[in-house]
Amino acid sequence: MLGQGLIDVLMKLVTNFSDFAETTMKRYLSLVGVNLIYACTSICTKMASRQEMLSWPYLFWIAGAVGVMGIYALLWQQVIVRMPISTAYLFKGTSLIFVLLFSVLLFGEAITLNNVIGAVIIIAGIILFAKA
Repeated sequence: MLGQGLIDVLMKLVTNFSDFAETTMKRYLSLVGVNLIYACTSICTKMASRQEMLSWPYLFWIAGAVGVMGIYALLWQQVIVRMPISTAYLFKGTSLIFVLLFSVLLFGEAITLNNVIGAVIIIAGIILFAKA
């Protein structure tokens, strides 16, 4: 009986914290996650660019890009319903950082000083906005 009461109290605390976390951390993480999905279109289009135009592999990767964009559009709609659009669009810059990472990790492309400066500016802007 005492054990069940303790579990109930802990569950209530977790639920209250979860409600708080949902209004802050979960929303920001969902934004970053949605932008990661958006950035995945760059993988599909880059892979398509390596194929012969209108070949089956080319069409496969283009269809993949369209499919990823469809998923992104559905998720993005849900994000902007739950938070101010100014906040949501500010985080779209994270997709550029993901694309930069993909270009290095998946395609062996080089990162330039301008790329690094741009990424730092994007991150600094997001941090400044989050602190405001």
